[in-house]
Order: sequence, then structure tokens, then C-alpha cells
Amino acid sequence: MEYRAEEIKVLQDIEAVRKRPAMYIGDTDKRGLHHLVFEVVDNSIDEAMVGYCDHIDVTIHKGEEISVKDNGRGIPVDEHPTEKKPGVEVVMTTLHAGGKFDHKVYKVAGGLHGVGVSVVNALSDWLEVEVTRDGKVYHQRYEHGNVVTPLKIIREGEELKTGTKIRFYPDPKIFSNIKFSFDLLAERLRELAFLNKGTSLHLIDERTGKSHKFFYEGGIAEFIDFLNKEKNVLHPPVYFHQEKDEIDVEVALQHTDSYSENIFTYANNIDTKEGGTHLIGFKAGLTRTITSYAKEHNLVKNAEIVGDDTREGLTAVISVKLSDPQFEGQTKTKLGNSEVKGIVESLTNTHLSLYYGENPRSAENVIKKILQASRSRLAAQHARELTRRKGILDNSPLPGKLADCSERDPARSELYIVEGDSAGGSAKQGRERTFQAILPIKGKILNVEKASEDKILGSEEIRAIIKAIGIGEEKLRYHKIIIMTDADVDGAHIRALLLTLFYRHAKEIVTNGHIYIAQPPLYRIKHRKKTSYAYSEEELNEAIKDLDPKPDIQMYKGLGEMNPEELFKTTMDPENRVLKQITLEDLVEAEKTFTTLMGDKVEPRRQFIEENAKYVENLDV
Repeated sequence: MEYRAEEIKVLQDIEAVRKRPAMYIGDTDKRGLHHLVFEVVDNSIDEAMVGYCDHIDVTIHKGEEISVKDNGRGIPVDEHPTEKKPGVEVVMTTLHAGGKFDHKVYKVAGGLHGVGVSVVNALSDWLEVEVTRDGKVYHQRYEHGNVVTPLKIIREGEELKTGTKIRFYPDPKIFSNIKFSFDLLAERLRELAFLNKGTSLHLIDERTGKSHKFFYEGGIAEFIDFLNKEKNVLHPPVYFHQEKDEIDVEVALQHTDSYSENIFTYANNIDTKEGGTHLIGFKAGLTRTITSYAKEHNLVKNAEIVGDDTREGLTAVISVKLSDPQFEGQTKTKLGNSEVKGIVESLTNTHLSLYYGENPRSAENVIKKILQASRSRLAAQHARELTRRKGILDNSPLPGKLADCSERDPARSELYIVEGDSAGGSAKQGRERTFQAILPIKGKILNVEKASEDKILGSEEIRAIIKAIGIGEEKLRYHKIIIMTDADVDGAHIRALLLTLFYRHAKEIVTNGHIYIAQPPLYRIKHRKKTSYAYSEEELNEAIKDLDPKPDIQMYKGLGEMNPEELFKTTMDPENRVLKQITLEDLVEAEKTFTTLMGDKVEPRRQFIEENAKYVENLDV
């Protein structure tokens, strides 16, 4: 399809963007800043999805400028029939202007509303665009979204290839901190490379000289290999790709011997974190295929298999591409197209049945795992019934060792999970009783990464945590859940175990930002009659640089060394304390990290520790 200015449909202006940027990019902090880059990259990916682009360069320049260059068709430069200005100028300066509304130029697209690059332009201090097409290179500059130079030809030559390059610098009047993260950009580019096989994405950081190329000919099948690299897999990845009723469906899946289910879903390259009809269809197709195969081959006998059993240890990626996606949910990341469910279910059933028929040993390995999951589920149900009869998970009193707060509004309440009875006692004495609750735990809890649900429910410490927080109940009892452990190796291990519990069995409290890590001081500095505290080696050096060489410095080995007043003043007082909120910017990386650190394989864990040891501070062995 020829792409000309007349294909660009104009819907409305962009006057409000600079006044209310959060409406368009989420916020004006780190997330919104990087969203600018993703909006530009998505335009290039849209060209790749329709077969006109296979290479995209993203460069972080010195001074935090960004450029995105692709080898697509190039934004149209001819005059728009109604706007009477070049197509590229319309795209850059008019909200809801683009070639994606009538599906003539773009059958499918990730940028659906035409707000992307015009919003980036409006929120940039300056932006320059270069378009290469028809043997010419065209250039135009904008400032704060407004045209400052006319579109002009800056180079000519028949040998020139087509493409678009956009370079911009975010407006410092809008963004509080303009510093781009290589890792954050790399995570999204890697994801896009997996979802668009055959497309090369190159990230270059001129600030450090660091660069990375992302190219996956195997697409989401390679994505599965990447996700399961540190897991024990039961069969090679199952992959299929088929279009039906103008909906493109691509699925890859693989069962492992782990206990967690990890399914990533996408619609037009958009991460549908809340799932939707494609996920529902996949789950239904998977369950139907596995139960049918097991019955036909007499592999289940008297066992009962349900959907949850078929997905234990499963890693899957579902990517659909369609012309008119309908998004629902609070964050607009839930696919709502009803027709997608039946198509994905049917294709999953067809292709998975074919795979199992051709690979009976893989099928038997999967069903053996599923039967174990079924037995574990029944044992967990029995364990839940027993614990309820004992009054642990029902409406009975809270755990006896929990020192609750008097505040009943969860939004104003916080729970400290404290390592050790000694520190727990100090925390109980020193806390602000109106809104701070304390739950002491005895050392290291069970590693849930390597435990079935019935074993998890058999753990007294975990049952106490579940009951205290209100996991699985109608609402949480506290909106701040603060992990407070010693600043040593054992304390770090306990934090990791608790975070694994929350990530694997109550992921929503992590993704909703309810989990925090307390930061107790590492040093107490006494100089004359003044006492101060340092939370890092750097803070200590800064605090003592101008003091008498003989100040009194105490290094805290544990929380128990502080009396209740000190513990509250340094670690629990909202006026003075330092809390680190746990966030999940990248679920893929989180999944891999928990598997690496808490899983069965030793070698990946050793490699991770060796690679990250240089970042460790104040290691106490």
C-alpha cells in the first residue's frame, strides 16, 4: 500500500498536552520520561509489523538527547489535502493525526490513537525529524511542539534508502529529572525484538560507550528459552503461528518442573498485564487439549484435573495482532475483543494436539507433572481445611505474636515484619501504636520457589504472615508492609525469601506498591554531646570528614543492638526513616531474578552473584 499524506486522518488539536502531560504519558517522572522513547519506537515497530522495516537504532546521546532511526517507508512529506502542509508536519504537530485509523496503510498497529509522536514533540524542549524517501532527505525542527523551520531538503541521491530519524530532548520545565536508563530502555527493546521476529533493534549509549543488539529470528519461541534458561524444562518449546479471520495468533509454551505459572500476553505488541480474551481462550484450549489427551491414552485413571493443574510450572507467551483491539480494565491493558477467545482456543487445541500426537514422550512428561500438581492441590485443600478448623485462616483472632495497631483504615496502617524476637520486642516497645503493627518472625522462612502449596500452608511462619496481612481476604489490613531485617547476609536472605513469597503468591500487593524495605542505619556517630547516624559508607565518610579524628563510631551488626527509642528514631519514625519501595518495572526480569536466586540450579545463581558482587556495600560476613 502506498503511504501518502492523504492517508493521514486529522481528528483534533494538541493544545492541552503541555498543560496536562500526565494524561498522555502517565506522569512526568521516570516512567513518563521513558514513555517518550517508547512512543517513537512504537511508530517504527508499526512499520515493521506491516513488513516495511527491519532495523531500528535507539541512541542515548551525551546530554540526554534521544534519537530513534528506522529503515521504514519514511513519514509522508507531500502536502496534506485538507491541512495544506507537509504530512510529516501534520503528524508532528496534530494530536490524533496518523495513518492508522482506516487500516489502509497499517492493518495492525501498536500506536492506535495517533497521539504518540505529536505528544513527544509537545513535551520536548526541541525535536528534529529527518525523513528519507524518493531519493531525498527532508529535515524540520520544532520547539515545544511548534514549527521553527520549514520542511526542507538537506541531501539528495538516488542511492539513499528510505526511513525516519527523530531526535529530541525532553523539556526540563516538564520533567524533573532528565536521565535515561539504559536498562529500562533495553528491557522494552528486547521485548519488542522477541515479539517481532526478524526485526533488529540496536540500543547505543554514547554516555558510556555501552551498546546492545536485540535480534531474535525465533521470536517468542526464543522468548520462552530466555524465560526458562535457569529452569528444568520438561520438553522443547511448543510454537505455532497462524492467522484466522484476520486475527494473527502467535503462541509459545513450555512446561517446567517448577510450581509457578508464568504467562505473558500481548496485543499489537502492547503488554496486556491484566490478560483478556486471548488469555481466556488460551487457558481453555490448553486445559481441553491436555485432559482429552490424558483420557484418550488412559493416563489419568481416577485423578481429577482442573485448569490450575495444567498450568503449574507453565511458561507461555501469547501474542495477537488485530485491526481494532478493544482494551478494558483500570490501566487499559486488558484485551476485550470477544472474537479473539474462540480463535485462540481453537488454534491452541489444534496445534497442541498435533504436537502431543507427534511427541508422546513430551506429552507424558507434562501429564505426569500435572498429576503431581493435582495431588498437591488436593493436599493443599486438605491443609486449608485443617488450618481453618484450627482457626488459622478463617475469621479467628489474628496471630498471637502480632502486635496490632489501633488504626482501622488500611491506607493509614503499616505492618513491620521484623526478623527475630529481640528486634521484634524493641520494635513493639518503640513503635507508634496508633498506626504501626509489628509481626516478629523466626529467622528464615520456607523458600516457596521450591515448595508445593500444601508444604507452604504447613509452615507456621507463613500462615502467620498470610493471616496478619490479609492475603486472600477481601482487602489487605495494611497498605504499607515493611520488611525490617539486619543489614547482613542472613538479613538479605530473609528479605529475599519474603519477597519471593509475596511475588509468587500475592503478586498484586507487590505490583500495587504495598511492599517496602526498611533501611536501618549502619553506623552511630557520637561527637561530644551530639549523636548522628549514617546509612551508608558514603554518609559516614561525609559525616566525619570535618570532625576530630577520635569521634566514637559504632557499627551496628543487627537491629537488636538498638534500644526501642533508637530503633524508632532511626528506622521507624516517618519523619526520619528511609524506606525503599519495591516496584516491578519489568515482570520478565523479576521472573528471571527470582528463579535465578531462589531456584534449584546452582550455576546461574553463582554467576549472578559474581556479576553483581561489585554493587554490594557493607557486606558483613
